[in-house]
Formats: sequence, C-alpha cells, structure tokens
Amino acid sequence: QGGPYVWKLENEVDDCHGEALGHAMDRLYEEGVREVHDIPVFMKKNRPGYQIQVICAEEDIPALEQVIFEETTTIGIRRIAMDRTPLSRRFIEADTALGLVKAKEVTLPDGTVRAYPEYASVAQLASEAGVSYQEAYRAALAAL
Repeated sequence: QGGPYVWKLENEVDDCHGEALGHAMDRLYEEGVREVHDIPVFMKKNRPGYQIQVICAEEDIPALEQVIFEETTTIGIRRIAMDRTPLSRRFIEADTALGLVKAKEVTLPDGTVRAYPEYASVAQLASEAGVSYQEAYRAALAAL
C-alpha cells in the first residue's frame, strides 16, 4: 500500500512510435511502477505526441528513469512529489458458482467496505469455466 506520498515522473515524446511505447510500459511494470499512462498530446508546431506519466515510490525513481531514457526518445523527465490518500485494502477470495475468484477489499474512511474482483482472476475463471469474461465477472460480483 505504501505511504502517503508517491512520485510522478512525466515527460513527452513526439518521435517515438507506439510499439516502443508499449515496450517501455511493459518494462516499467516489470521494474515496479504503481501506474503508467501514455496520454496523446499535441506538442509545439501542433505535432502529435505522447505524455508519459509514471506513478512510483521515491526509491524506484533512478531505475525507472533509466528505463524511460533507454526505451523512449525523451531527453528529460520531470519529477513531482504528490500527496495521496490510500485506502486500507486486503486481498480476499470468494467462492462463486464458477469457482474461486480473487478480489481486492477496501475500507473507506467512513468504514464502508467494498470489494473489486481482480481482472486476472476473473479472466482465468472465465477461461477455466468456458464462459465469457462478463459472465465470470457477474458471478464474482454476486459472490462478493
């Protein structure tokens, strides 16, 4: 869950193709980012490009910047410290009509508890049960 602070690494590229950006995203997840986004933007002279945003822990910044410099055409990265309000969370399993599914359970500040099925677990459940993702997702929600 981490502490109350995260860092956003941010940069733009207008000369890096989509496949390279996809590969960079994969590498960043392998290195432990919390989130990464490639956002379409218009840059100077109205050139199309992408803004890359990475959310990470402070101790991961050097390794993640290395990946960004290696895998994209950027020549600079901005760093922004950000406050955050993380919810208390834990992983649970629920027994559905199709089998077990994993979910994330969170507690809101007022004590309300919510559970969200995990994508990979729902996809695996759908595959193993021979049903659509939507059917497996509905079964997961019903069991939570």
